[in-house]
Amino acid sequence: MSLCQVVMVACLAVFGLAACSEPATPAPVGPSYSCCEAKDIETVYRPGQTLALHWLVTPGEVGAPARHLELAARLTGPFGSVDDLKATTSRAGHAAGRVTFSAATVRPTGEPRERPVSSIAISPEAEPGYYDLISSVTEGGGTVSGETIIQVTAKA
Repeated sequence: MSLCQVVMVACLAVFGLAACSEPATPAPVGPSYSCCEAKDIETVYRPGQTLALHWLVTPGEVGAPARHLELAARLTGPFGSVDDLKATTSRAGHAAGRVTFSAATVRPTGEPRERPVSSIAISPEAEPGYYDLISSVTEGGGTVSGETIIQVTAKA
């Protein structure tokens, strides 16, 4: 057998062994987060109230590694109507209101019973109208965001 044939047989043996080995086990996936409970966004708020966003948690697998996640939320407005808000959003990508109220960044630990909440204090001087609620989940340099509309009415 020539040296070339020996090398080819050795290469085929290595590839054959690799093909027969067990497939790699995927790493366990941690919990995922999305905004938010329906009652949080269906409530009509008043100036001076706090909007509490209860993040929805899809449990991860046991043994998933800890991840660095950031949950953020902000409210911007007011807009005179839902159509005004949507028109501004379609032109700019995100609505830009005259004021913005932001929640402190939440960094969940991934513990099984953890239920993160973002709190947005609506100023007592907030004008009535429709506000764009922008929520986002940031992990590893990537961000996924969503938007919904919140209504703030006049003070009682």
